[in-house]
Amino acid sequence: MTVSLRIPLRRPSLAGYDTLPTAPGPIGSAVHGVFLGTSSVILRDARTTLLVDGFVTRPGLIRLVLGRIAPDHTLIDECLARAGVDALDAVLCAHSHFDHALDAPIVAQKFDAPVVGSESTANIARGYGVPDRLIRSVGGDAELRFGDFVVTLVAGLHSPGDVAPGTVDAPLVPPARAREWRTGEAYSIFFRHPRGSVLVHASANHVPGRLDGHRADVVYLGIGTLGRQSARFRAEYWREVVRATGAHTVIPVHWDDFTRPLRLPLRPLPYPIDDVPAAMGFLLEQGRRDGVRVLVPEPWGAAELLPGI
Repeated sequence: MTVSLRIPLRRPSLAGYDTLPTAPGPIGSAVHGVFLGTSSVILRDARTTLLVDGFVTRPGLIRLVLGRIAPDHTLIDECLARAGVDALDAVLCAHSHFDHALDAPIVAQKFDAPVVGSESTANIARGYGVPDRLIRSVGGDAELRFGDFVVTLVAGLHSPGDVAPGTVDAPLVPPARAREWRTGEAYSIFFRHPRGSVLVHASANHVPGRLDGHRADVVYLGIGTLGRQSARFRAEYWREVVRATGAHTVIPVHWDDFTRPLRLPLRPLPYPIDDVPAAMGFLLEQGRRDGVRVLVPEPWGAAELLPGI
């Protein structure tokens, strides 16, 4: 008798959690955010539109494991249109894995906007044929200005269990294996604005004291693999990112199964790959203790992050 072993992939649900309210309408003097799955976020005011990562191609699991991947130009156009992006001032990569940087150079070229990130991200952009004038490689900490946004990139750590560590040391030409999009530098990205400040912290890790002195009203907080970490790790993560920045609102990101296309409803990563309910339970408990709202984002809708006058 032959016995086959299977690892059950049970699907958790985020039904019942409070969601980030969205509302169409003019931006005015407010700052709005649009979530595109994983840690891809559009931030905009009335004059400026910035994109973090912008990963929308989302290759399927079989292709990720066995094949080669490349940006899907048609899908990128469809998603940008659905998100209402008709102009863009910059694309900023939190790090250089495919689920952050696969589509970023394509989006940047479509709008003649700079792609900003580590030297690994720059080499990805070079491999895509992005001209040098649209590549901004930043080392360590960096500060840039786009309209009324002052953007600060603070170097940190990728989440534990990095499956593609290292750097991209030569131009990367797609299609290529998913692991060729190596981490490079992992950044916390702060967006300071006259209406307040927003942090996109894509990787569920921290460097003690690294964010001290940086403030954020709203944090898009990466929780990928957080549910699999120890209680001590989670407590330190909250202290070093949420408490350290004084945030009043936490928006969990990088919890969804990024092998599913964006045209389908987002679903959390399955067990045993991650334990999203454990991470969410932790966030909600800490949020209640510290008076911090924890709101789950839904894709496509524009949410007012920083109110206008």
